[in-house]
Order: sequence, then structure tokens, then C-alpha cells
Amino acid sequence: MTVPTEQPSTKPYWLLQFGPTSAARFLNGYTNAVIGAVITLLTRQYPGSQFGTQYYTKLLASMVPAGTVFHLLIFGWWPDSACLAVVFGYLNVFFSVLSGCFSSPENSFSIGEFMCMLCVIRFMLGIGAGVRNNPGSAIHMGQYGITKNARQWWLVLCTKTMLSVGFVIASFVPLVLYWIFGNQQLQMICSVSLGLGTIPASVAAFCEPCWKQSVEVHDHHSSGGAVCVPQWLTLKQYWKNVLGLSSAWFIYDLIMYPFGIYSSMITNNITGGNSSLSIVLGWSVVISLFCIPGTVLGTFLIDYLGLKTTMIVSLLLQAAIGFTMCIMYSPLTNHIATFAVMYGIFLSLGEVGPGSCLSILAAKSGPTVVNRQLSVIAAIIGKVGAFIGTWVFPQIIDSFGGSNTMKGNTGPFWIGSGLAILSAATILFLVKPFTDDGMKSEDKAFHVYLEENGYDVSCMDIAQPAEGDV
Repeated sequence: MTVPTEQPSTKPYWLLQFGPTSAARFLNGYTNAVIGAVITLLTRQYPGSQFGTQYYTKLLASMVPAGTVFHLLIFGWWPDSACLAVVFGYLNVFFSVLSGCFSSPENSFSIGEFMCMLCVIRFMLGIGAGVRNNPGSAIHMGQYGITKNARQWWLVLCTKTMLSVGFVIASFVPLVLYWIFGNQQLQMICSVSLGLGTIPASVAAFCEPCWKQSVEVHDHHSSGGAVCVPQWLTLKQYWKNVLGLSSAWFIYDLIMYPFGIYSSMITNNITGGNSSLSIVLGWSVVISLFCIPGTVLGTFLIDYLGLKTTMIVSLLLQAAIGFTMCIMYSPLTNHIATFAVMYGIFLSLGEVGPGSCLSILAAKSGPTVVNRQLSVIAAIIGKVGAFIGTWVFPQIIDSFGGSNTMKGNTGPFWIGSGLAILSAATILFLVKPFTDDGMKSEDKAFHVYLEENGYDVSCMDIAQPAEGDV
């Protein structure tokens, strides 16, 4: 079978995919992270209700990851569709407006009614935010004539870096609104913070026509239609790769999402809830900012250390920082700036390793023809980790003694640091990314493997990666 070789394009079609993907990841980061500051504000607004480390907090924080899991389970297996992406884009705009309206202080809902409606809205936002959160969508950036090293940089930039930028803006917006409205309009700050999610949602929806042109270009250059691959044979051959990638993604989201979303709550706890909200929200912005240089640093370390070594080293350093924060908790809490910097470094190291490497690793964990399927499995399991992490994080604080105790506030860091070590061990023994030449050989070996197991491969067109591909 002669497989046509795709020539590098002279037109920047990869930019058409970079725009929608980065906008969608920014929206996902903002939608997830803004609820952390909202919870902190609602805790101050309703001190006797079930916010803080109580039931309402867990519900609000976990709804978007739950919606994203639902999206990936239903739509993650489908080929990229511009029409579907446009529908979900406008769905995000609609529910972002609704979340702001229902949070308005002008409404006369009880706290229970308000929570019920907001949880439903945030679940729907999670479904819409699932667009472009399949790593397989980002993997296709490699088919627009970009060199390997540049492609890795752009891949991380349009996924994890933009997600981190979304977290930072989601922390900064409530702070600016607090400066404007003051301490007497906390409900209004919550309403506007949630409603401003309409802006990134609108940008993401506006970018989707560009994505449509990108898909058309890809379809024009690709060698054929959809390929049906027997999943049982695929998992039987690559179960170790899938297990390693999925475990690493699960632990990464289990650590990073709750520690990122609840940063303002933790800062509020260690200050005893007595400091000005501008201090609590301001240091939360500083903590989130550390994630951005972490993703950038990771892309450079990959070239020198490789994917596997970069992940292991950063995870072990993250665990060391986390244990140090637990041991030195008392002196650190007396200097909030030092605590915030240590907390930021803890998050940054998570982005240096798994944050920067997992999207690239997803493109190197199996043959080209099944990369999308394997990455969807890993993405689903990862988002399950985000859901579990955001749900149990407040419960961990309570189980260790509550938010007013040293054990309660250090409990998540003990567990998070231990999980980082477990993730490093998992990567060491289970993850084996293919090299560029290895990917080409693996594509051929997979074709032979299917033939040996009695599968008719005559209808399949397993493309060989072009020179310099990921």
C-alpha cells in the first residue's frame, strides 16, 4: 500500500487550530478556577452556611470536572467536528450568562435554591468546556508543517499554559471587583466574576469558524477517512502504556486542580479569616502566577532531560517542597509572603513535569492511528481525578482536624506530596514514550500485529509519520 507523504505547508494553518484550542483551554481554566474565589467570598457572605469546607463547597467545585467527564465519555470518541464545537461554544456563552444572572444579589432565592441552580449551570458549563480538552485534538497540530521542537513548544503553550493563564485571570478578576465594590457587595462580586466567563466563552465560540477551516485543510491533506481499530487488540498490546499515562494524568489532576481552585480558601484559612479579602485574593493571584513559568520551563527541560526524566525529577521536587511546607507550617504562616511563594513553587513544579509533558506523552504512547483513542481514555481518567480531588479536598481538611488547626491545613499537602512520589514511581515503571524513529517502527509493528491476530487491515491506511513529527 502506497501512503502519500504530506508535505509541510507554507501557510500557517496550524495557527487556525492554535486559536480555538488555546481559547477553549483558557475558558476551561477560568471556569474551573473562578469558583474558588467565589467560594471564599460566599464563606464570608454566609458564615453560618455550608460553605468553607462544607457540602456546598464540594458541590460547586466539582461540577465542572464532572461535566467535562460526561462530555469526554459521550463526545470524546467522535472525530473533531466544527459544527459540534460551535454548538458547545454558544452553550458556554449561554450558561456563563445564566451563572452571572442567578448569582445576582437582586434574586430572592434561598441558599439551597441558589446552590441547586448554580450546580446545574456549572455542570452544563463543564460539558461545554470539554470541547478541545481531548488531547487528541491538540495532537493534530503536528500536521501543519511545524518542526518537532517548535511543535512541542506550541502544543504546551496552547494547552497547559493557556489553562494556567485562565487560572490566573480567574483569581485576578474577583480581586479587581473587590477593589471596585468593596466588602459590602460580595454577592455582586460573585455574580460579575461568574458572568464575566461570557467573554472567554464568546472568544472560544468566535474562533470555531477558524477551526472549521483548519479541519477542512487537515481533511484535504490526510490520506483517508476514519479508521476503525479493534479496541480489545489495542488495549491488549498497549495496556501498560495506557495504564501509565492514565495513572500519571489521574494523579496530576488529583493534585493540581484542588490545590489551584482552593488556593484562596487555603490562604483564608491560614490567616484565620481575619485578614482583608484583598490580602487573601491578592496572594491567591500570586500563587496562581507561578504555574505559568512552570509550563514554559518544562518545555525547555524536555529537550535536555527527556519526557520521563523531566516528569520524575519535577514530581520528586514537588513532593520535597510539599513536605517542607508541612514541617515548617508554623513559621511559614507567620510570613504569608513566604507561604505563598512556597505554595506557588509547589504548583509550578507540578506544571514543569506532568503539566508540560502529558500532552506530548499522549502523542508518543502508541501507534499514530490509535493515539486519539488512548489519549481519550487517559483524559477521562484524568478528569475523574480532578472531580475526586475537588470533592475530597475540603473533607481532608476536616478529617485532619479542620481549617482552624495546623493538621487540618497541612493534611492536603501531606497527601499531595505522597501522591507526587507515587506518580513518579508510576512513571518510572510504566511510562515508556516512543522516540521519533520508534513511532515509525511501532506503526509498522502494529500493522503486522493486527494481521497476525486475524484482523483485516486492507481497509486501513495507517499513515507513516512525516520526518520531524512528534
